[in-house]
Amino acid sequence: MFDHVDAVNLARAQFAFTVSFHFIFPAFSIGLASYLAVLEGLWLSTGKQRFLDIYRFWLKIFAIAFAMGVVSGIVMSYQFGTNWAVFSDKTGPVIGPLMAYEVLTAFFLEAGFLGVMLFGMKKVGKRLHFAATCCVAVGTFISAFWILSANSWMHTPTGYAINAQGQFVVAGSWLKVIFNPSFPYRLVHTVIAAYLTTSLVVGATGAWHLLKDPTDRNARTIFSMAMWMAALVAPIQIAAGDAQGLNTLEHQPAKVLAMEGDYDASPHGAPLVLFGLPSNEEGRVRYKVEIPHAGSLILKHDPNAPLQGLKDFPRDEWAPVWIVFWSFRIMVALGFAIFGLGLWSLVARMRGKLYDWRWLHRAALVMGPAGFVAVIAGWVTTESGRQPWTVYGLLRTQQSVSPLAAPAVASSLLAFVIVYFAVFGFGTWYILRLIAKGVEVHEPEPGNAPIRTAGITPAGQQL
Repeated sequence: MFDHVDAVNLARAQFAFTVSFHFIFPAFSIGLASYLAVLEGLWLSTGKQRFLDIYRFWLKIFAIAFAMGVVSGIVMSYQFGTNWAVFSDKTGPVIGPLMAYEVLTAFFLEAGFLGVMLFGMKKVGKRLHFAATCCVAVGTFISAFWILSANSWMHTPTGYAINAQGQFVVAGSWLKVIFNPSFPYRLVHTVIAAYLTTSLVVGATGAWHLLKDPTDRNARTIFSMAMWMAALVAPIQIAAGDAQGLNTLEHQPAKVLAMEGDYDASPHGAPLVLFGLPSNEEGRVRYKVEIPHAGSLILKHDPNAPLQGLKDFPRDEWAPVWIVFWSFRIMVALGFAIFGLGLWSLVARMRGKLYDWRWLHRAALVMGPAGFVAVIAGWVTTESGRQPWTVYGLLRTQQSVSPLAAPAVASSLLAFVIVYFAVFGFGTWYILRLIAKGVEVHEPEPGNAPIRTAGITPAGQQL
């Protein structure tokens, strides 16, 4: 009933499904951990109770998101041994230690200090509790560091040799493996995406409560902080995305050409294809809308620079163009929408209408889930664009899969779909209930005076 190719595609679908679910939670918790550190720092420096109230509100949500991220990550890791045993065997000497470093440095740091964050406010003192919050925030970044280093090595492998058993092993310095050519660009782009994803959720929460009560001081603070992040960081993300695109063109040109829909070489400057229907069979984008020379301007920063076409590469090395073409456009469109929201909020802020423009609040509410969609679209672009390789140019996907029958993979995929939607659907529903409930207002506790340093004015007075 099924052939070997079906088993490979089912294994890929299962990994794509589980990693997409998993990626949602770290993308949220990375940014939210840093936001919690900022909130607690503002509370300590100003003594304002509302920062502590907002901190406690988001701490509950962070704990749930962190737990769901851990559970989904554990399930995903087992697939390396079940569906991708050949890949694990061949790349284990390189990928295995990087994943172990993530557990030993990041996960233990996060899990250990999360308990202090949740239960230690009145037991360890303000400064030590703030240090625990900062440690969790740093831990989430370290986790992203190691995971992205391992994944980036699969895209731009360096510092390796292949032994007699056909395994990839480290040759020389581990630094060449860790800091492979695409890693710095992907780390910056992904972490900024996590911050923007969190800011959109936080902004949507503030907007929701402002629409119900424009005088809600906690909602005003939440919305203001989120819009600052969107306004200031979205332009940086666009620049980071451009830098990553140039790096990808250098090391994975076929991926970029699939993203752009450039089947034919353009010796005098490539157009920018805005929309269309890619067709591998016809080797062109049908019904395309394009801007002449704009593709070379973006990819080479020269409108007349020549650019290769997909037809310059072997057909069996093409990525699934239709998927990559559209996932890339979804990511870019949402990126500019976030930039537009941030710009709109700046105009409202300068006019003193940040808390009064209802349409801005409605737009922020609609944009709440946009960050999650954007990071998933970006992940699909990156990983689908690497196909047909697991280690780019060296190990093909069909050579990496375990010798499993397709029905076995299909049954486990179905089980994952049912369990994931049930468990994580309930978790997401509970988070949304907490968000809808809003911040609980508490009376200031004795001894909550700001912690000052001589000559320094407490921060956050205008929030």
